[in-house]
Parts: sequence; structure tokens; C-alpha cells
Amino acid sequence: MNRIVHVKKDLRSFANSRKAEVLKSFFKTGKGHYGEGDIFLGVTVPQTREVARAYADLPLRQIRALLSSKVHEERYCALMILARQFYAGDRKTQKIIFDFYMQHIRQVNSWDLVDASAASIAGRYLLERPRKILYMLARSENLWERRIAIVATYAFIQNGEYADTVKIAKMLMPDTHDLIHKAVGWMLREVGKRSPQTEKDFLKKFRTKMPRTMLRYAIERFPEKERKSYLK
Repeated sequence: MNRIVHVKKDLRSFANSRKAEVLKSFFKTGKGHYGEGDIFLGVTVPQTREVARAYADLPLRQIRALLSSKVHEERYCALMILARQFYAGDRKTQKIIFDFYMQHIRQVNSWDLVDASAASIAGRYLLERPRKILYMLARSENLWERRIAIVATYAFIQNGEYADTVKIAKMLMPDTHDLIHKAVGWMLREVGKRSPQTEKDFLKKFRTKMPRTMLRYAIERFPEKERKSYLK
């Protein structure tokens, strides 16, 4: 039985045209922008997660079809299901899901899709494995693959490991896209929550070379006086 029809029907039961218009603007779907042509139903994240929970056992072949959708919330739902299956799976299942994720990485093509899946799938899988793939992604010409590279390291940060975040952050400093600047600054901030000295060592060395947005995100939680001194 093809349950995708039911997934799509359930998502559309939450559709809201006004929210869809707001989301189209927020995710920059206009011509020439990073989200050009993306289609929104106007479904909220909690509503999408609710649908994902209801179809948590959806087979991979059907997740593949859902992930190939032009509708943003359908791709998001597919990734939520995938992340749930990864979390619940044994090592064999996790490898299958990681390989599937990497094979379909071009469908992870918006910042929220990256942020919802990179650490929970790629990062968790690589916790006990070589991480060369992330350095390859960091060198990619594809914006979303570069963002996956840095956001995936959040799983390492949560595990008390900061070296890969620092190395990939350094690689991405020359990047010209603000969505990379924001992601790198965010991950450096997460490092700082757990190891303030590690973040400050990085800032001491690179703050004059970092894009302004990256720096602002990295020091967002600093005391005001300290934050102002970094921004001078």
C-alpha cells in the first residue's frame, strides 16, 4: 500500500494559504534567490512533526518519493521520518539511513531541512567513524552541502568534541553566503556554551578575518561589554 497519498493528505489538512505566502517570502522563493520555485502549503513545524510521528515506519522507497517532492513541507516530513528511524534503529539500520541520506543529499535543499537532519542523521552516524565526508562537503559548490558540513558537527559538540567544528569553521570563513556565515557562527556559539575557551581561542585568532554576521552569531550570548569589544 502506498501510504504517501495519506501523508500528503494529512499535511494538506493543515494547509494555510496565508502562512504559505509568509513562508514563501521568508524562505526567499523569488526568482534568483536561494529558494527559487519552492512550494509551501503553510504547515507549521509542529504540525509537520505530528504527521511524521504518525508515519514513522514509512518504508524508504516511499520516503524517497516524498523527499523528491517539490513541496517544502513534504520534504521536511520525509527528513523527520528519516531522523526518527535513524534514532530508533540499530547500527545496520543507521548505516542504511545514512547512505540513503547521502544519496539524496541534493533534496536537502533549504536551511531548515539541513538544520533538521544534518546533525541528527549525518552527525550522529559519524560520531564513531571517520569524518572525511564532511570536509568534502565543506568544499562543495553547493550551498546546502556546505551548510550540512558545519551543522552536522553539532552532534560532535553535544558529545564534547570541538576539533571538527573549529576546522570546518576555518574552512568556511571565506564563504560568501550569509546562510553559511550564520551556521558557522551558530556552531561556534554552541561550542562556546560548553567550552568557552575553545571559542575564545578561535575568535582571538580569526575575529578580524571573520564575516561580520558570523562573528555576531558567534558572540550572541556574550556579555554586552565583551560583545562590543569583539565588534570594534
